[in-house]
Amino acid sequence: MNNDRGAEYYKRFLNGDESAFEEILLDYRQGLMFFINRYVHNVTVAEDIAADVFAEIIFKPKRYNFKVSLKTYLYMIGRSRALDWLRKESKRSGISFELIAREQSDEARSLEEAVIANEEKRQLYCAMKQLPQDYQTVLHLVYFEDMKYEEAAAVMKKSVKQVENLVYRAKRALKNAMGGTKA
Repeated sequence: MNNDRGAEYYKRFLNGDESAFEEILLDYRQGLMFFINRYVHNVTVAEDIAADVFAEIIFKPKRYNFKVSLKTYLYMIGRSRALDWLRKESKRSGISFELIAREQSDEARSLEEAVIANEEKRQLYCAMKQLPQDYQTVLHLVYFEDMKYEEAAAVMKKSVKQVENLVYRAKRALKNAMGGTKA
């Protein structure tokens, strides 16, 4: 395990230090919500799912075994919950799973615009939106969340080799989407 502050905070929290949980929230809440929002395209739903993820580590502490970083564990739960929400929403509304994944609310756009500060990042983001979901996810985890391939593989439920291949293909597709400029 690499130098994982989250795991250290979580151990402190489990030993009764409630301020340690605030540190976990400060370090991971925004990134986790942004990651979940990539799936659900609804900021309110992303906030609710992120809250559920944090509730999970409070009320079911024995599920986390410290074999992966806390960040990886949180993102694994977040991805799973987001996909569950999409499946339920597609059944409830009669809209296909893929259509829901493509829709974006005005709230999601404003969150994304706040995060994407300058024009170059906007171009990169627009090019990423054209990529398949797995490519978007792997690039987000590896480059925006600074996860190692092993951590991204755990979140995406893929092998490390599959993640390596996805990163290679995603970078190539991103370069093409951006017109052959830097990727």
